[in-house]
Amino acid sequence: AALLSACFLLGCGWIPGPPRLPGVEAAAFSGATYVLDDVGGLGRQFDGIGAVSGGGATSRLLVNYQEPYRSQILDYLFKPNFGASLHILKVEIGGDGQSTDGTEPSHMHYENDENYFRGYEWWLMKEAKKRNPHIKLIGLPWTFPGWIGKGENWPYDYPDVTAYYIVSWILGAKQYHDLDIDYIGIWNERAFSSKYIKLLRYSLDKQQLQQVRILASDRLWEPISLAMLLDSQLHGVVDVIGAHYPGTKTVPNALLTQKKLWSSEDYSTFNDEVGAGCWARILNQNYVNGNMTSTIAWNLVASYYEELPFGRCGLMTAQEPWSGHYKVEAPIWITAHTTQFTQPGWSYLQVDGHLQGGGSFVALTDGLGNLTIIIETMTYNHSKCIRPPLPHFSVTPQRATFYLKGSFYWVETLQVWHSRLDFESGNSSLFQQLHPVKVWRGTVSLDLNVDEVYTLTTLKTGQKCGCAEPPPPQPFPSNYKDDFNIRKSEFS
Repeated sequence: AALLSACFLLGCGWIPGPPRLPGVEAAAFSGATYVLDDVGGLGRQFDGIGAVSGGGATSRLLVNYQEPYRSQILDYLFKPNFGASLHILKVEIGGDGQSTDGTEPSHMHYENDENYFRGYEWWLMKEAKKRNPHIKLIGLPWTFPGWIGKGENWPYDYPDVTAYYIVSWILGAKQYHDLDIDYIGIWNERAFSSKYIKLLRYSLDKQQLQQVRILASDRLWEPISLAMLLDSQLHGVVDVIGAHYPGTKTVPNALLTQKKLWSSEDYSTFNDEVGAGCWARILNQNYVNGNMTSTIAWNLVASYYEELPFGRCGLMTAQEPWSGHYKVEAPIWITAHTTQFTQPGWSYLQVDGHLQGGGSFVALTDGLGNLTIIIETMTYNHSKCIRPPLPHFSVTPQRATFYLKGSFYWVETLQVWHSRLDFESGNSSLFQQLHPVKVWRGTVSLDLNVDEVYTLTTLKTGQKCGCAEPPPPQPFPSNYKDDFNIRKSEFS
């Protein structure tokens, strides 16, 4: 009662939050204040949250799902304000080589061969665009057909041939599927060639593909960052520096380039509650610690057999096309905390982002008065990603008070969405809408327990689908027959 009276006298909004875990007393919540202000300018531009199909054959079983289950899975991944609501889809440019969990076919098996209907990535990109016309598309090769190197296992010996091969894929996407590719990569987690990157840019421009931006090098921050600082021409043609599994950290040279920095492949973790904790932590801390404005999960959907390498490392699981069973895993709803209340083109606010009691927050605005705050309090044992090793840290229950200043001072109400990952009973509460909170004189406070995610936002568009449950799981049928005749051109 004393706390409520004081809050009333001071004019603050207070979110007591969901019921607390047993043994967590109010006195355990130490308080800290954080200022959100846009008067001094904004931080980096937000580029979106995405996922990878490929690297390889990770979406293979999805195409065999019967309707309506296949469309339901696609809705959970791509449909705005529904589930994960992804902003970015990154696909493998198939290269006829086994690239993790299988092989994806090339559009050019040999030099004089072109076929832009092989595989399922074309279909998947179209399904994503059908649901979200604004989704950004990225293409990246993991492997190359043997003819590219003219007998040698190296795509840079004949960079003009490799550039022709990649540009042909981009042109084919547009000509045969009306797909505009937004970003193109170099070679997944392998060496880069400055000569090849420059030639690729030249080849793109020659084909009137100036809008396609180059992402490099899809490996580590170095040596690409240093190479760009030493080579002004290379610096001019690389638009985004992408690193894989950066552990939320960047390096000084990457910052010195003043280029966009992305975690262009991350997560890769079993999609249980710990995987969801990993994803929640890095979605915030990749920016808070490393200035990364996009995070892309490997992989989109675990549509490959669980016994294969990195089983169930997708945002959701769909590995039983014969039964129609799929599972909307916790990472889908962790994604929604960010994607349903932000869009590429929004900007981060200039704040430190570290919570005093551990955990982090980010705040973003569309520059038109809307504000979204995403808070995570993931603990060490409950947020380990598969890589890299995680330095020890501690998180404690805490009270966070946010002071809204500048154009946000006039915000009157914030919508509240909440998730709590329960590692004892297994009864996690995921992406639940709580009562909106009134903001009094630019101030709002909330109690944070461990292993929680909150979204506070001016947007009222959030939604959690209350869809029907998919069919129950079934073992693979003991009698199965397939003549492998292709009846649908979309799945060649």
